[in-house]
Amino acid sequence: MAGAPFVFIDRSLGRIQVPRLLRAGGIELITLAEHYGRPQDEDVDDPTWITEASERGWILFMKDQRIRRRPAERQAIIDSRARCFCLSDGSLGFADMAGRYLANWPAIVRASAQPGPFLYSVRAAEIARLKVD
Repeated sequence: MAGAPFVFIDRSLGRIQVPRLLRAGGIELITLAEHYGRPQDEDVDDPTWITEASERGWILFMKDQRIRRRPAERQAIIDSRARCFCLSDGSLGFADMAGRYLANWPAIVRASAQPGPFLYSVRAAEIARLKVD
């Protein structure tokens, strides 16, 4: 898709299955483990990867929308002007997680054209903006 953003995948979405399905769907991405290396990836805290990925202009995919309620993570999103997309249902299997991102990819691309900070909830058939700041 023309103008599609590059995606950073948080560890909460896994290292293998979800990224493989997203790549098969045409999404260019890097996982936290690929970016930082293993086992160092386990020691990278959320504010660090949020800030570093955002500084590179990447959009962020994650599983946990509660991240907006944690002070350090919320501040990292605001300060780095992060563009974030999280799943509305954290109990989904890997195929359903990838499926939600893929089904909403055109809407994600449109939303990503706007400056951050923002956090969208990725639902079955839509994305919905959540309050961060």
